[in-house]
Amino acid sequence: MSWFGLTPVESEALRLSLWVSGWAVAVSLPFGVLAAWVLARLKFPGKSALDGLIHLPLVLPPVVVGYLLLVLLGSRGMLGAWLHRVFGITFIFTWKGAALASAVMAFPLLVRAVRLSIENVDRGLEAAARTLGAGPLRVFFTVTLPLMVPGVIAGAILAFARSLGEFGATITFVSNIQGETQTLPLALYTLTQVPGGEWAAMRLCGIAIVLGLAALVASEILARRYAARLEG
Repeated sequence: MSWFGLTPVESEALRLSLWVSGWAVAVSLPFGVLAAWVLARLKFPGKSALDGLIHLPLVLPPVVVGYLLLVLLGSRGMLGAWLHRVFGITFIFTWKGAALASAVMAFPLLVRAVRLSIENVDRGLEAAARTLGAGPLRVFFTVTLPLMVPGVIAGAILAFARSLGEFGATITFVSNIQGETQTLPLALYTLTQVPGGEWAAMRLCGIAIVLGLAALVASEILARRYAARLEG
């Protein structure tokens, strides 16, 4: 199938990017909400270290993150060899590895957006629910979570947009394999190295810009609409 007049190779790269980004957000979202809640609501020794670790991908070169994933989850990595031997799970040179690399790079943005949303939740409402007999889990799912949904939406879409643009960690961890790990940024990079690939690269560049802007606009619109519904 060819989209927007793209060649089959370019269309495959676009399809794979959407697939990888979707899985990256779906897998990381529950962990992101949990991490954001822990950082926003709990006090414990080492909290600053955990906060720094979660946000480390924001300041590390993506290639470093990809190399660390390769060392840990490669075919001979400390965890990768065990996962392959026991469960038959392989991340290296697969789209699953590309999704994992994208999720790691986008995770800090997801956590930050959700954390800000949690910190803006009126804790008096949670206290009122507890005085009425609601347990911690019920308070979270019936009071806290609905109020933090705008932040969850914004964080998920920002993470999706960041995953669409992931390059360094992906190419380091899972290489640039057409039809398997060659996402939109990797395909664009490949086209810039091929004589006569300038126009195809320009098409992919334009699509990447449109997708990124659409994700940011959608994040803002959905968050505002949900916030308006809550106020109503």
